[in-house]
Amino acid sequence: MKKTALITGASKRIGKTLANHLASKGWNIALHYNSSGKQAEELESELSKQFAQNKFAIFQANLMDEKEVQRLIPDVMKKFQSLDLLINNASVFDPSYLKDTALELLQKQMTVNFQAPFLLSRDFANYAKQGLIINFVDTRITTNKSNFAAYSISKKALWELTKMAALELAPKIRVNAIAPGVTLPPEDQDEDYLWELAKEIPMQKPGGLEPIIRSLDFILENDHLTGQLLFADGGENLGKN
Repeated sequence: MKKTALITGASKRIGKTLANHLASKGWNIALHYNSSGKQAEELESELSKQFAQNKFAIFQANLMDEKEVQRLIPDVMKKFQSLDLLINNASVFDPSYLKDTALELLQKQMTVNFQAPFLLSRDFANYAKQGLIINFVDTRITTNKSNFAAYSISKKALWELTKMAALELAPKIRVNAIAPGVTLPPEDQDEDYLWELAKEIPMQKPGGLEPIIRSLDFILENDHLTGQLLFADGGENLGKN
């Protein structure tokens, strides 16, 4: 029986890459999206043509709405009958120093980046009952730099959730995290922007998506790994030399 993965924010960027990679390994994929419906439909169509032996379906949910979040995993289970992997990939990333952060911005970052993964992890444990959860955090969790204060706090909280869930849900469910660094440029920037950022990290080059895919494979293949964080950041978490 083929395994099924639910990927939040699956329609583009890192989520789309994860979906393509898992599909190539024989996984069925539940593709979550919020507002990128067209991209999600296109991805489902592409995957269905390329990997006709697998099943794919799209699921819309606004991660700011707890009712929609709590409906997501039951809906996936109805469609696929089983669920083996939850990847909490979707996030919002908005800049603001602590002293300038509006309550609305704080609530948005915490709701999408922490509350939604919390609820989905809870529901995965209660509905799927066994399998694997992978949370996407950020290399920023190792610093106290506050130019993205609310975002960074939300990702720090997600890492703490990862450890807590790993302890509570073992041995039937493993929970791990991946922390990307300089991976993809923002949608309004190009590769030159990435290379400029990468001058500040030990490896002095953008990692691209390959380190993330390799981290995913390592977690999937190591069935004794839980409560761990893999940095896919070219050493950025180490600080500046």
